[in-house]
Formats: sequence, structure tokens, C-alpha cells
Amino acid sequence: MPTVKMVKVIFYENKNFQGCSYECGTDSSDLSSHFIRCNSIRVEDGNWIFYEEPNYRGRQYFVRRGEYPELDQKMGINDSIRSCQITPQHHGAFHLRIYEKENFSGRTMEFTEDCPHLYEQFRFHEIHFCNVLAGHWIFYEEPNFRGHQYYLKPGQYKRYTEWGAMYPRIGSFKRLTY
Repeated sequence: MPTVKMVKVIFYENKNFQGCSYECGTDSSDLSSHFIRCNSIRVEDGNWIFYEEPNYRGRQYFVRRGEYPELDQKMGINDSIRSCQITPQHHGAFHLRIYEKENFSGRTMEFTEDCPHLYEQFRFHEIHFCNVLAGHWIFYEEPNFRGHQYYLKPGQYKRYTEWGAMYPRIGSFKRLTY
């Protein structure tokens, strides 16, 4: 019988894995009843998206397996994590189509690889419409995979607010690989 791999993340109230803790192994739309603040995280397995608000809303942070003893300095995450989601593993091709304007208009480009600097490479930095045809992607507001992050799974995003952004400016994006 094959061994089932358990994904797990442990949230700690204080830095350096101190204080009260909460273990989580599934998606959780509201972590508010488990802890008030979170200042360190240990991801024992799996890849996760953390959200600053309940119901998978607000700023997003993609986190891989590892130890994060000080969230504020290393990751730019404040102590307010209110929901979390396990990212599914994707095996196969990656395909992303972006549009400069709404309603499938303006310049369009297709990608199957990471793009570290959208404007520098293509003179293109606003994305108003996006179609994720295959794979899971992370958009970053700044070039070189920095700034606010936005997790996109397969589907159409008719407006930048649908992937959680306040503005259409995207500096870089990458495939969510394992």
C-alpha cells in the first residue's frame, strides 16, 4: 500500500518558533480562532498560499517547504495571516496568455516560461485580462519576483481585481513548480 504524504504547516505566535502554535494540514478559510498573530512559520511539507484576510482574500504570500523564523524581515508578511491554501501539484505543460487591455483587447502575449522582467523584455507592464490555460502561476508586482504576490490557477481573469490586485501593473511572473 503506498504511503500518503501529509502536508503540514505550523504557525507560531512569536518569532523563532516560540509561543502558542497551531498545526494545519488542509485549506483553512478562517484561522482567526486559532491564533491572534503569527510571527514565524514552519512548513513541513507542501507549498502554501497564505492570505492576510479570511476567505482567501487580501495580500497573498507563496511559501515553500522550509523554516521562516521571522516573517516580517524575510518575507514582508505582517503578523496577520487569516487563511491558507495548499497549492496543488501540477505535472505537465504551462501556458499563460495575457492581454494589455480589458475584453481580450490590446497587445497579447503567450508564455510557457517564467518572465523576470515583463517591461524590460516586452515593453509591457499592465495586464488587464489573463487566461491561464495550463499550470499554476504567481504574478509579482515588481520585476525579479518581488513585491506583492498573486496566485493564479487555470481559468480566465477578466479583470486584475479577480486575482486580488488593486492595480493592473505586473513586473514579473513565474510558473508554480515543485
